[in-house]
Amino acid sequence: MSRMQWKRLLSPKRLGSSSPGTISPERSPFQRDFDRVIFSGAFRRLQNKTQVFPLVQADYVRTRLTHSLETSSIGRSLGTAAGVFLKKNYDLGDAQVSDVGAIVATAALSHDIGNPPLGHAGEEAIRYWFTTSPVAAEMREQLSRDQICDFESYEGNAQGFRVLTVLEMPDQRGGMQLTCATLGTFAKYPSCSNPERPAPGAAGKKFNFFHSEKELFAEVADSCGLIGYGPFSYARHPLAYLMEAADDIAYLIVDFEDGARLGMIPQEEVESRYLSLLEDPGTASHLKEIVNPVRRTEYLRALVIGALVRGAAAVFTEKCDDFLNGTPGQPLTELLPSSPRLAELRARSAELIYNNRKVAEIIAAGFEMVSGMLDIFVPCVNELAAEKLGKRAASYRSRRMGAMMTGIREYLNDPAWCASPCARLLTVLDFISGMTDAYAISIYRKLKGIAL
Repeated sequence: MSRMQWKRLLSPKRLGSSSPGTISPERSPFQRDFDRVIFSGAFRRLQNKTQVFPLVQADYVRTRLTHSLETSSIGRSLGTAAGVFLKKNYDLGDAQVSDVGAIVATAALSHDIGNPPLGHAGEEAIRYWFTTSPVAAEMREQLSRDQICDFESYEGNAQGFRVLTVLEMPDQRGGMQLTCATLGTFAKYPSCSNPERPAPGAAGKKFNFFHSEKELFAEVADSCGLIGYGPFSYARHPLAYLMEAADDIAYLIVDFEDGARLGMIPQEEVESRYLSLLEDPGTASHLKEIVNPVRRTEYLRALVIGALVRGAAAVFTEKCDDFLNGTPGQPLTELLPSSPRLAELRARSAELIYNNRKVAEIIAAGFEMVSGMLDIFVPCVNELAAEKLGKRAASYRSRRMGAMMTGIREYLNDPAWCASPCARLLTVLDFISGMTDAYAISIYRKLKGIAL
């Protein structure tokens, strides 16, 4: 098993482009990646997708968009700190310290771009539908084992890779044509859904690309020189550990802050748990001068994030050679001295926030909503495709329902798409997973005749 090299890991080659990637000092390709993501429609729709609290009326609480921006900010800090170390100790080629920060920032900005409405509950709803619905059972009979694995273990991470490389800017190969360095960093779980040899450690917990995009990811892996464990199963890009840490830090600390703002967590507990995560509680000396509880929480949150960023960057430098060798590693936040207290914070969040009754009620309704839309749209698309292939006429209902699906007419003009059950199912999932929470509810109410 060969050792990964930073000159290849920081590959500026754009996925799908025949032009060789070059790093220019005035505006690096990694900065362009950031701009491409932030101006994309898929990223913009995160403004109305759930982070933790579905459909909350308070204007303070984070959405998936604000969470992604905060994660990206943390990622840039982590990447830049790591970049300083890498520039001193490794050959980075033409890449600069700021390029490492930009790569991690863009990967972090994109990390939730494939999430369906209602967050992780939406993912679970899709998996549940595929294993329980009679409509899905009929589709399973027409799919390969690889395709079945994609859907029964449906992953927002894989949908995210599909968004970045296929759905956004679909008229060109590689979609947005982001750099391979950014796409490699984006993939926390760089394998297909049923690899012959799963990646060991945290990298093998989930998967990051559907079989329909496996060749695209193979191109990323080849350009970056990722170590392969077997067909379509790879070691993590070392910078993926930083992207993962940025996400962990953001949601662990910030979800607790939002829970306090909504009155789910006592102010005293928030302050004591935040103080326990500081390297030196004495650094919070200014706290005694702040009276407003919201400002106290914000002040401590900023100190805690700073401390965790410093700690995670230090752990990354210690483990860097292991990552280059493909040695499976734990998430960086689990290797911090404060890891036990972070685990307590995570458990407390699960108890008081994630399992809160109001949150659970909306998520339960969301299960029915997502399953209901799939039960309606999948047969509709199948009927329209069969009609195009000259097999049988589509019902009036399916024609009317199909008119609600963005871009379906373009797909129906492609005989190969019409003949592929997998392609049709992916298209329905693309449509539903791209919905905001509010749009999904609006569409479902119309489909069920609840609202016109």
